[in-house]
Amino acid sequence: MKPILQLYRGYANEQELIVMGHVFKRTYKYDFQKKNLKNARSIINQFRIKTIQNFDIYLKFGEKEIHTKTLDDGYFKFCIPLEKEFNFGWMEYEVSIKYKSEKISCKGSFIRPHDGNLGIISDIDDTFLISHTKNIFRKIYILLFKNVNDRKVFKDVVPHYQALSSAGRNNKDEQNAFFYISSSEWNLYRFIVKFTKIHQLPRAVILLKDIKRGITDFFMSGRGDHNHKFDKIKHVLEFYPNLKYVLLGDDSQHDPFLYEQICKIFPVTVIAVYIRQTGKSQKSEVKKIMKNLESLDVSACYFKESSEAIMHSKSIEIIK
Repeated sequence: MKPILQLYRGYANEQELIVMGHVFKRTYKYDFQKKNLKNARSIINQFRIKTIQNFDIYLKFGEKEIHTKTLDDGYFKFCIPLEKEFNFGWMEYEVSIKYKSEKISCKGSFIRPHDGNLGIISDIDDTFLISHTKNIFRKIYILLFKNVNDRKVFKDVVPHYQALSSAGRNNKDEQNAFFYISSSEWNLYRFIVKFTKIHQLPRAVILLKDIKRGITDFFMSGRGDHNHKFDKIKHVLEFYPNLKYVLLGDDSQHDPFLYEQICKIFPVTVIAVYIRQTGKSQKSEVKKIMKNLESLDVSACYFKESSEAIMHSKSIEIIK
């Protein structure tokens, strides 16, 4: 059986390019149109994949072909030093694998943000995608029985994100650096890409949790340790140190606590934090965090409706 190559969106700064993906021994096509039980089967199959470890991977970059191998879970990542200046915006990269006498190539994209002053980092579940994370049974039910076309975004979240994406830009072809960083696993990458395209959310680099390879893992999807999320956010802020950041999350899990830690470590870098209220009332511990962020000169907004977040962004002149 031919190995399958899956690439993810990469990113670059002046000195380094990072691109990544997986090599699968077996994977199942996710049919975005299936309903009910057929959608449930399609989703569960995303957690029945088999990966290939220590498999040869080749990145074509300029005149060079760079070789590496997959890690134990089939994941690969190229961190390549850049020797010369190149373009801004979204660009293509090409990765290939060899199977018997055949070469299997795949093209992905990466972004080198245009010069600017804003980076946006957003959580996914219950920040823009309605997921009911607090109720694990409801969350799993929706994930299984609602296909990508039936899933919903919060009202007014799209105009807010689009305004953040173009904030400070005079050229409509230029966007600010946008990252979706979540505790969901790489298994759901294609679903997330499709969902964001359907709703015209900004094209973003998506950074997810280590891939899961069993049905039992499915029921723990998006739960457990959130350190990976902290590490990835910290990495982005270190990778683009000259940007000012807006962080968006919700109060259903650990976003407020993670974002508070990030703001303490990067006291000059984060300018605003947005936390969506997911329950009927605001949480006292989250209100306390938001007050503490304000004392660090970070503009904090704890909101129920995205229209409030838009008004706040206008009031601090991030967006017009």
